[in-house]
Amino acid sequence: MTEPPLTDAELAEAERELGVSFPAEYRTYLREVSAGGALLRLERTGRGWWWAGNDEGRRELLAAPFPHPGSYAEADDALMAREPRAEAFEDDVAYRVARRAWDDEADRCEDLKTAGAVAIQEHGCGFSTLLALTGSLAGTVWWDGRATCDRIVPLSLDHTGGARPIRFGEWLDHGSWALLPPDWGPSLPSRPVVQRWVPCRRCRSVAVRGGECPSGPSRRLLTCTNPATAGCGPSRSAGPGSFPHKSA
Repeated sequence: MTEPPLTDAELAEAERELGVSFPAEYRTYLREVSAGGALLRLERTGRGWWWAGNDEGRRELLAAPFPHPGSYAEADDALMAREPRAEAFEDDVAYRVARRAWDDEADRCEDLKTAGAVAIQEHGCGFSTLLALTGSLAGTVWWDGRATCDRIVPLSLDHTGGARPIRFGEWLDHGSWALLPPDWGPSLPSRPVVQRWVPCRRCRSVAVRGGECPSGPSRRLLTCTNPATAGCGPSRSAGPGSFPHKSA
């Protein structure tokens, strides 16, 4: 069952508790579509607002700016160059102490790679879709593929022309698998994360199902399914809508 959207009061409370301002398109989704639906749910827990499927131990990293993967490439190389080798130590105890310290440093570095971001979808095998909430990249969507290839990559419509990270509103129309870099395998067709719905012209509900109007492709016949009004019936509206969406 799709979770209902959040109220303005709930959104304000969540942002205040989490210490972040949600990107505008994501905030619209939460307010007008669902608190979860096709995405991992934002919910009030015993410790306050947080996302289902995300580690609550990462709260202190949420307000930090999300870093572009290119910003820590050199630090990753330096860390790997310092990885302890057993043959460099006189005894096993010294090696295990050094190895444990290095592992702790590596874990901290991995945690910082997703600072300021949350997983909004999980795809199995350790893959997930990330939404950047903070910093200059706030509102963009990324693929966390570190489980198999140790990479976080932008989801993009133009990987050959600079790989501009896609924004949340655009991502809703395509889904993650269609936006991966070419070296991730064969290209898959876009599959919208949510159905595109449009506001009802009578009651302004977003619970409107769009179908082509028999009078021509430039208009749509809209059937309102707003339970609050028991469905106000079909109404005509010029052209297909844009945002908001409703979960599939």
